Parts: sequence; C-alpha cells; structure tokens
Amino acid sequence: MPHRSTPIPAPPLVAVAAAVAVLLALVVAGCTSPPNPPPSPVPDVHLAAVGDMNPAGDVDPGSPSGRNGAAIAKLVETNGIDAFLGLGDFQYDTGNCDGYVKYWTPLWGGALPKLYWVSAPNHDWEPGRNEDLDNFMNGQCPGAPEKSAINQERGFISNGEPYSKDFGTWHVAFLSSALWRYDKGAAAAATTWLDKDLGAAKDDGKHLAVVYHEPYYTSDTAEHGRAADQKPWIDVMWKYRVRLTLSGSQHNYERSCPVNNADKCVDDGMTAFQVSTGGIDLRPFTSKPKYIAKRFSDTHGFLRLTLHGDGSFDWTFVPTTGQSTDSGSRSAP
Repeated sequence: MPHRSTPIPAPPLVAVAAAVAVLLALVVAGCTSPPNPPPSPVPDVHLAAVGDMNPAGDVDPGSPSGRNGAAIAKLVETNGIDAFLGLGDFQYDTGNCDGYVKYWTPLWGGALPKLYWVSAPNHDWEPGRNEDLDNFMNGQCPGAPEKSAINQERGFISNGEPYSKDFGTWHVAFLSSALWRYDKGAAAAATTWLDKDLGAAKDDGKHLAVVYHEPYYTSDTAEHGRAADQKPWIDVMWKYRVRLTLSGSQHNYERSCPVNNADKCVDDGMTAFQVSTGGIDLRPFTSKPKYIAKRFSDTHGFLRLTLHGDGSFDWTFVPTTGQSTDSGSRSAP
C-alpha cells in the first residue's frame, strides 16, 4: 500500500496574529527611535511690586506702610513670590543711611532677600544731597548688613545704573528715572543701553517688561503729571513690543489699556501699572487720560503678578488698608 503522510495541523489564527504582532514590533523597534518626551512646562514667575513706601519716621507695624511691608515679607519668607520689585521712593526722610536703617528696615527689611530696586528722584537719590540708597542696598550702611537680591547676585550697583534680569521666559529691565532730572547725558546713554538690552532679549525669544519710578502713562495729580522727558524710553519699549511696565510716584494706583507710544489702545501695546500705594499718603486724580482703564486713590496695598511662559500674565491688587482692588489677565501675544 502507498505510504500516506500525516498532515500537520494549521496553527490557530490567534497564535498567527500574535506572532505577526511580535515580528512587526521587532521591525519597528529596529527602525525607529523612541519618541521624545514632551518638554517640561516653564514654571510661572510670581512677583510683588509697589513703590512710595515709608513716610518719614514711620516704624508703626499697624500703619499702611507696616501692613504692606509685613505682607510682602511674609510672601518672601514662605516663597510665595520669586521677586519683590521695589518701584522707588523707599522712604521720605532725607534718604541717608540713618533713615533706611531706622525706619525702612524695621517695616520692610524682610523683603530684602528678594528685592530688585530702582533709584527714584529726590526721596531716594539726589546727587550731592542724599546718595546712600546704593550703599544701603549693598549692605554697607552701619546696622544693616543684609543685601538686596540683585546686589547678592551682582555686587555693588550705583544709583542710576540700569540693569536687567531674566525671570523664566521674561526679561525685565530696571531704569532710574532720576537720570532725566539730574544727568541728561546719562539718560541718553541709558536709552542706548535699553535699545541694545531689549533687542538682544527679543532676539532670544524673551517676553519683555520694564520697571522705572516716574510714570509716563498716568493721570495728573496736584503734584505730578506725566514724565514726558522719558518719551525716548517709551519709543524703545514700543519698538520691541514690551508687554508690561511698572512704575510709582503718584501716590495712587492706575492700570492702562495695552497702549502704544502714541497713547492709543492697541492689541500689542504695553499694559502700564502705576503702583505707588506702599504707605505714603494718597493723592486724588486731577485728569483722566483715555488710556487709563482702572484707577483708585483710596487704598494702600501692592500688586501681585503671575507671568506665564507663553507671555500671558495675571494680576491682582492686594489691598491692605482700604477696599479697592483690581484683577485680570492678559492673553499671550
């Protein structure tokens, strides 16, 4: 009889499918690299800002100045903020070492470890009259050895000297508006510096902010109007589409619409905050420019800002003596 071979049974379809899947996985693994992990999110930057802080001789912790100083010092102590931006006019004594040590330090000294400062006219710095602010911030006044945050990072910084600092994806320039009063040549040099500084930061993909004491975008008061001589700085800020500015001096609170260098509300303009509610007596307004979106002159407090990595930001005015407040958000460019 002819020999008959025994047929080999076909493997189950499930087993075939599993084998094919394994082979495909091996092929893919050999031909492709693992996918890149998603980029880590850029941390938010948390800031507090205020100017015009301490009336002459004030050491009362229950005063508007004392309440603000304590609230900001608490945020520093608990890491609730990454930086405190001091917008000038730290005190209203003569502005020598004794004044900063005896009066400003007891109420505001807890903010020094995270303080980035600007020198303001007259109350903080007038050449030949009071020139100790830079010494105080560098821990050189007898009885006050602690340095501000920026001095810890960079050493001695002279009154009037511009500087800048990156906070995450944000680049912040600090300017002394006192230069326009006391040294026009130095003010022009600061304009050139600002152009180069903001231009380099813009090329690096940073979002831009500028801090200076005397405001350009502001309502009039009986004491002060717009610091019109600072227009060259404003033109440079507009050139590079600065997102926000911070200033003080007027003894009240204001926020502008996003505004350009011709005082027009535009989508890509600067949001200008004027925050001079640190503790000095408040002043009423005597005019209202169309670019001012929010203002009040009946409440002491400070501004909190959260800067996001995409160029958007949020703000809240924190009242410490009074009831008025302001909050909102601006979307990414």
